[in-house]
Amino acid sequence: MFDEAREYLNKGFGFAAIMGTRPQTIGYGLADSPAGLAAWFYDKIADWVFTRGEPELALSRDEILDNITLYWLTNTGTSSGRIYWENVNAPKSNSTGITIPAAVTIFPGEVYRPPRNWAERTYRNLVYYNRADRGGHFAAWEAPEVFTAEVRAAFRSLRRS
Repeated sequence: MFDEAREYLNKGFGFAAIMGTRPQTIGYGLADSPAGLAAWFYDKIADWVFTRGEPELALSRDEILDNITLYWLTNTGTSSGRIYWENVNAPKSNSTGITIPAAVTIFPGEVYRPPRNWAERTYRNLVYYNRADRGGHFAAWEAPEVFTAEVRAAFRSLRRS
């Protein structure tokens, strides 16, 4: 896990550094150029799908273009990165963990895949933890049937009969 995190921070974290410190700067390019927006998002999609580096094996070209087009037509390329800036600039919390019922599914193509004991430290009431057999950062898009099954399994114990 530490080696994976180090690799990601050294080679794949530049986008987060830009979005976290200068979101408007990159935002101008995303809002002004459809080619710039497509290149930015395609790079992230390619890097974060289960098939790492080969996004067309996880999603069709039309699905990828539809997604990028949605950001272009709604002019939300810049605002989609706002969470990075907010996380960098949020007051630091002295939280002792999240106590509401929580579920964690680890998708094998996700950038960060914490072991169960790490998840248990953050989520004090972890009701479900599972490692899926496929899917990446965009699991709901890449493998909707796996994602749906995981959501159902995750909260089955909390359902009232």
